[in-house]
Amino acid sequence: MTDASPDLPNSLDAQLRRRAASVIPGGMWGHMRAAAVPEGYPQFFAGGEGARVRDVDGRDYIDFMCSWGPIILGHRHPEVEAAAREQLDRGDCLDGPTEHAVRLAEKMVALIPHADWALFQKNGSDAMTTCVTLARAGTARRKVLVAKGAYHGAVPWCSPSVLGVTAEDRAHLIYYTYNDVESLDAAVAEAGDDLAAIVASAFKHDLAIRQQLPDAAFARAARAHCDRTGAALVLDDVRAGFRLNLGGSWENVGIRPDLAGYSKAIANGYPLSAVTGNDRFRPAAEQVFVTGSFWYSGAPMAAAVKTLEILEREDGPARLAAAGERFCTGLTEAAARHGFEVTMSGPPAIPLMHFADDPDAKLGEAFCQQALARGVYLHNKHNMFLSLAHTDAVVDDALSAIDDAFAALARDRSADA
Repeated sequence: MTDASPDLPNSLDAQLRRRAASVIPGGMWGHMRAAAVPEGYPQFFAGGEGARVRDVDGRDYIDFMCSWGPIILGHRHPEVEAAAREQLDRGDCLDGPTEHAVRLAEKMVALIPHADWALFQKNGSDAMTTCVTLARAGTARRKVLVAKGAYHGAVPWCSPSVLGVTAEDRAHLIYYTYNDVESLDAAVAEAGDDLAAIVASAFKHDLAIRQQLPDAAFARAARAHCDRTGAALVLDDVRAGFRLNLGGSWENVGIRPDLAGYSKAIANGYPLSAVTGNDRFRPAAEQVFVTGSFWYSGAPMAAAVKTLEILEREDGPARLAAAGERFCTGLTEAAARHGFEVTMSGPPAIPLMHFADDPDAKLGEAFCQQALARGVYLHNKHNMFLSLAHTDAVVDDALSAIDDAFAALARDRSADA
């Protein structure tokens, strides 16, 4: 292990950044740009194992981002790796799908109460775009309701960026406020007879905004509107799927969608997403042309089958919730010991951290830098993720380092006073 910091001009990370700047626009793109996290975070990584990752300069971190969500069992889980490797040794991208496509669809239909069928893609954007396309095809309508500020992918109809996006791309979107029944009622009324779908996230997880679990009355209202109008209730379970409930995240509030999109954790890091639906939308799924060159690859599907088997065997959502509770409670208690007020919002397995009286998030950023220096990888604006590899011992090791990070932050605050 080396002590080289990515900030040092001769570190491997710094060298790779300089090389990337000449051949990759902006040096890196999308949500994994190091510019999106506090200064001092590495851009490039070399590997991961269990609950830990290692950057290209050999520094190890206890990982509370889990590759921004895909890792649910732990990095390089041996059973998942073996399942994927077995198929890779026979071939991955072939002239058609492997048997794992059928096995995975059967597994998802068995696990998810609303699901009568499943289709597979690669990314969350693929899954959610497919859901919207199927809703419009199945209803012969155009209007789609989405929550203000919600993230459903990085394609023109839903991207948070408006660069390169035309008004026509979003001409048939109508916005409501998550968990606000009156706002939803008004949006449904505005759509009138042209309502194709109500799209809702598993919970409100907008960037840097305190998270909200779904209110049962809101979820029931969305279901009732769809039942009355014939529109599709679409659940975006891309981020939360399989972490909160193996049957779909809104099982926790007793509401089942017509269509749902999954990705992130479905294959423990292998590239895959899925759409599940009920029989009402089967004809649309049979007729609409959605596809991709790599959507049928066998190894990710083999990995997904094994991932879901392990989550079922290990009671994954319950274990993740317990690990998250331990982490969130320990972090807030450590903060209080050193004179800071921190709140953790959202599901404990997918928590977001906020410091009180920190409107520009500078205190949160400084804390994350202190934690990183002590080998704990946190995020100050995006929700974090836990995995089954976050055992009590791992979480306690992280909390010990986090306590030291708060102590250092308190010393810095005293010095600045």
